[in-house]
Amino acid sequence: MFRAFVALLLVTAFPALSIAETNHIVSQSDLQQQLVVASQTRAQNIQKVEQFLSTDVAAQAMRSAHVNAQQVKNVVPSLSDQELTQLAARANTTQSAFAAGNLGTRDIAIVVLGIVIVILIIVVAH
Repeated sequence: MFRAFVALLLVTAFPALSIAETNHIVSQSDLQQQLVVASQTRAQNIQKVEQFLSTDVAAQAMRSAHVNAQQVKNVVPSLSDQELTQLAARANTTQSAFAAGNLGTRDIAIVVLGIVIVILIIVVAH
């Protein structure tokens, strides 16, 4: 009788535990939404960096440094999400400062070369 009671108790307790644990699982739709947001953010960051590297000042700076601009642009999509986020932020900051008149062409050229060097270091390290 005691064994039957323990068996019944265990059978009823384990399903309750598994149901309680399902409350902590992330839903499929939440995961999918996070993936979509991450994918969109990555695409936006790639676009920001590529646009920055496509500016006349950037192209001139890369030509002056004898860097193949197309090769640099081709590498941008292979960067990690974190690297893209950092470079896109630097590109935005630089473009905003230039638009406000806080940076000159020479300053932007230095920033461009810095970003290009970072991209090349990242690629070589991978």
